[in-house]
Parts: sequence; structure tokens; C-alpha cells
Amino acid sequence: MAYATFNKPSLHFNTKLYTGNGTAIGSGGNAITGVGHQPDFVWIKDRSAGNNHNLYDVLRGGQKGLQTSNNGAEYTNTEVLNSFNSDGFTVGDSGGVNTNSNNYVSWNWKAGGAGSANTDGNVNSTVSVNTTAGFSIVSWASNGQEQSIGHGLGVTPKMIIMKTRGTGDGWIVGHEDAGWANYMVLNGSTAKISDDRMFSPSGGSDPTNSLWWTNSTAWVTGGSTDCIAYCFTEKKGYSKFGKYMGNGNDDGPFIYTGFKPAWVIIKSHIGTDNWIIYDNKRNGSNGQGSDAGNARLYANTNSVEDLTADQISFHSNGFAPTKDYSSINYNDGNYIYMAFAEEPLVANVGESIPATAR
Repeated sequence: MAYATFNKPSLHFNTKLYTGNGTAIGSGGNAITGVGHQPDFVWIKDRSAGNNHNLYDVLRGGQKGLQTSNNGAEYTNTEVLNSFNSDGFTVGDSGGVNTNSNNYVSWNWKAGGAGSANTDGNVNSTVSVNTTAGFSIVSWASNGQEQSIGHGLGVTPKMIIMKTRGTGDGWIVGHEDAGWANYMVLNGSTAKISDDRMFSPSGGSDPTNSLWWTNSTAWVTGGSTDCIAYCFTEKKGYSKFGKYMGNGNDDGPFIYTGFKPAWVIIKSHIGTDNWIIYDNKRNGSNGQGSDAGNARLYANTNSVEDLTADQISFHSNGFAPTKDYSSINYNDGNYIYMAFAEEPLVANVGESIPATAR
């Protein structure tokens, strides 16, 4: 049976919706609670306006953001996410995170708090790792050479997302099912690009249970700057990283995950399509009609939330496209995905408590 080795996936990943109040940090800001844990990686998107996606993590610290909807360098702003709290986070009055009356979504992952030194590679890294949930945040300095970098997971990553902090270079994504000799760009819609220097350079190998390789001359302007990476591996009943082929029908293929999904990101790795994000909190219902949903956002654009009805359905053990929409279900289209659980198919270890569909 598909079960997790921990009882509550929401202790490691959770989606939290909130409404902006426009309050500055000096006046207390907007304290968002109900996440269910102290998050170490927070991804925020304004659902109501065309503001960029904003990403924050514990290694870079509060007030320092990156945006997947562009390739910009890290910015500093005291009025964005200001602190990571025991049950959420606090934001200031920046429009991208807290415009008065705007609706926001935040996706929250638990890593390992303050990072520690990792010397597994030929360059030292700082790693905040949650081995239970298969997630680590990794910070290191590129040096214009081929580098091996410790990720701390203890098992081989399925997906790695990396970004320069000091330069305007794109977001580089590696996914096992797209092949480590290829990479994709999170801030763009391009198909996968063949270039083994990103994750499997000459003299290195594919990622292992302790490190991955990259040649920074291939993707870092000038070769040298501070970098950040988010590394993920699969945990039964909690996370799944895979691929599927579209059929171009309204009755799309069923993708088995072994859990009821809480969050899914999908990208065609052979087509020029957007990175599409669905979750279980935003207009989250299966079915037909103008209010049916699983509303989508695009990681690579600043677009407002797309409420076009009935594109995907979440089930107790996976998900399925419900339209022939090209970004998720083109006939013979090849797609990769990353998914996290609301609850496992069997909810608790040693128990037979089945998850229910939506």
C-alpha cells in the first residue's frame, strides 16, 4: 500500500491562502498563521494582480527575494517576507506580497531550519535539510569551474532547481525524467535543452546520494556568484516526481502518485508551454461548469490566477488532466511533474485509513 512514514504531510508542505492588509512592518506587518509548521522555503503569488512570484528561504534570510517569473538577481526589501515564524511568516506592505484586499497564495516547505556546513563536494555548501520529507535548500559560491556540491539528502535527488543570487541568470531545472544531460528554464516556456554541463558535466556524473555536479561557466555570468538550490527526492505517500504522455482528450491520462495531491507543477519538456501550478486550496474542486476548477498559476509569468474551468482533477491516489489543454495534455505530449500530498492513499503507517477523492 502507499503510505507515508509520517502521519501529516502538512507538517512538511502546506498551501496557505491569505488576504493582504497593506500594513508595513513598522506597524506590525501582516502575520500569516495556519501554515502548520515554521516554513523554511516560502513561495508567494498575488492571485489578484499581475505581480511576480516571490520566493524566500531560511538560508538567504528574510527580506531577500527571488522571482521565478523573471531571471533577475536577488533583491532586498524590508517590506516583503520579513520573518519565518513558528506557524507561518510575516510580510510587509510590498505589493507583491501584501496589497490591501488582494488575494494571495503561499506554498510552504519545511527544510531543516538554520543550515549547516556540508563538505561532500569539492566546494563547501551550506545545507538546510529535511531528510524525512526529502527536501534540502543548498547555498554555495560558484567559482567559474566544474563543481561538485553536497545536497545533504542522503538519497539521490529527483529534481533540482538552482538560481544565481548576484546575477540575472535564469532558473535552471534538472529533472530525472527529462534526463540529467538536459535542463529546463523555470522562468521560461522553452522545451528542455540538451547540455550536460548543468547537471552531468564531463568528469562528473548524474547526481548521487550525496552530491551533484555543475559547470558554472555554462549558466553563471562571469562564472562566479553566490547560488541557491532547492533539491527534492521522492518519499512514498508524500511526494512524487515523474512523467506522463498526454492523449489530447478531455478524458486525460491518470497519473498515479500514491496520495491525494495538495500541489502539482507540470511542464511539457518537449514543448514551449508554461510551468503550470495547481493546488488543493484555490478554487479546488473537481467537476464541470464555470465554477469548477483547480485554478492554475504559471510559475514563469506574473499573470493573475487563471480560473478557466475544469483542467485537472485531483483523486485519492493521483491526478488526471480533464481537457486537451496543450500545456498539460497534448496528444503524444511528454510532460514532467512534481507533486506533494494532502494525504497518502493509506493515511497512517500500520492503519488502513483510505484517502478520499475531492
